[in-house]
Amino acid sequence: MRQDSASGRDLDHFALLGLPRRFQVDAARLDAAWRELQAKVHPDRFATASDAERRVAMQWASRVNEAYRTLKSPLARARYLCELHGSPIQAESNTAMAPAFLMQQMQWHEALDDARSAGTADAFDSLHRDIQAARAEVLSAVAGLLDADPPDAAAAVGRIREWMFLERLADQVDDAASD
Repeated sequence: MRQDSASGRDLDHFALLGLPRRFQVDAARLDAAWRELQAKVHPDRFATASDAERRVAMQWASRVNEAYRTLKSPLARARYLCELHGSPIQAESNTAMAPAFLMQQMQWHEALDDARSAGTADAFDSLHRDIQAARAEVLSAVAGLLDADPPDAAAAVGRIREWMFLERLADQVDDAASD
């Protein structure tokens, strides 16, 4: 197991899985690193070990799974990188966004209301395409900011908040389309 301390808690998720600390990750390499570590620390391998060894194996397996889940999800990975770079998202206490994006939010909400009124698949599909295009643009911007040398996590924070809004809006559109 890769570790800098006896507990391995000093390692960030990237170091734990032996990956570079970047937004763009090689999904196959991430999966392979997770499988390799799970093969070493899975609690089943320690079924006949002492209680303490089984407990440690369970802690390691949980830690490895947490790292994998975080790095597997692009949004969670972006949030995590911002935290590592000293710029936490603070979505609960700071909802600041660019004025242009706030205007776009209002337009999307109006379009969702219009799609609900129309009740047609075309109206929802059009809104869904707009959201997908905005997601792709935000994802590209976040990748560029976080993978820059040096990373600009502070600037990425606002774009990640936009991404979080887009995810919620996409869920609302999906829910409304299925009603």
